[in-house]
Amino acid sequence: MGILQAMGLEIAGLGVGLFAGAVGWFVVRCVLTGFFSVDQSERAVKVRFGRAVRLAGEPTTKAGPVSEGLVRADEDRYVYPQVEVIPPGGPYFKWPWERVVKVSVATQTLNMAYDPESHDANEGGTVLEAVTKDQLNTGLTGQLRYRVSEQNLYAYLFAVKNPIAHVMGYFISILRERIASFEAPPPPVVEGTVQAVEATAVSGVSINDLRKNMRDLNEHMDRESRGSLSRYGIVLDASLITGIDPPPEVDSALAAINTAHNHVSSDISLAQAAADQKIVQSHRAVELETLKAQAEVEPLTALSAQLTLLKQSGPGALEAYLRNIRLGLFSKASQVVMGVKR
Repeated sequence: MGILQAMGLEIAGLGVGLFAGAVGWFVVRCVLTGFFSVDQSERAVKVRFGRAVRLAGEPTTKAGPVSEGLVRADEDRYVYPQVEVIPPGGPYFKWPWERVVKVSVATQTLNMAYDPESHDANEGGTVLEAVTKDQLNTGLTGQLRYRVSEQNLYAYLFAVKNPIAHVMGYFISILRERIASFEAPPPPVVEGTVQAVEATAVSGVSINDLRKNMRDLNEHMDRESRGSLSRYGIVLDASLITGIDPPPEVDSALAAINTAHNHVSSDISLAQAAADQKIVQSHRAVELETLKAQAEVEPLTALSAQLTLLKQSGPGALEAYLRNIRLGLFSKASQVVMGVKR
């Protein structure tokens, strides 16, 4: 009291000042800093007293489409609560005891050899090594397209410490397992054709099979990576494997094999074309001979029909016709040798 009187202040004035200060602090802390907005490519989640705000009834990801990509054995391992997602827009309001966590849901692209925890790994994040079924080291290049899913934001924001690292490890393990066990399906070819010889020439070389079936490999990765949504809250939109390159010493051997294969295929194609040409020529020769035979038979057939008609026209008609023909021949002949009956 003495101090206040010494400073020239009164108790009532001090109380008013404290009240005004508290009101001012409340306005600045709650009103001016309590509003926020969410960009179009973002989603937000409120954290109230350190706990993410759940949906009413507190459902989990075990029920619904989020868990569809999981195998049955993992359904109980990856169960996360579903939180209230704040869509783009605003302004929204939060209390001082609330915290807003924003995350971008835009589609992003990564090199599939990128290691978030070691930027020097995989040759600086450019080439991913894998071992094929026939024990050959091969380098894979390509890209990975992903986005954060608002259907499982709890897993991405709060459950997994480094989701990108987990997703990359998950994807790489699936890819290496597929490369190590990949076996191309037998092509539906007819025995003895060029395609059958080509299939035999390159069989047993897994890198050739992988290169020929790169589309199937990408589709397999898309199917097997669907579990990343329920595991880490990240959707792998597509895996784009663009290159499968063996080591230099293996590459030269593969080049020699492919060259020999192309040479054999070329020779077989030429032989097949020559055989086809001979078959066509044989068919045409048979058609010509058939037409010639028909041309020789046709007059005889017409003569037979004419003689039959003459024979049916009356007795002696055929003998008269033969006599007229004989007389015509005699008129054209210079000499005639006739037999005499005895």
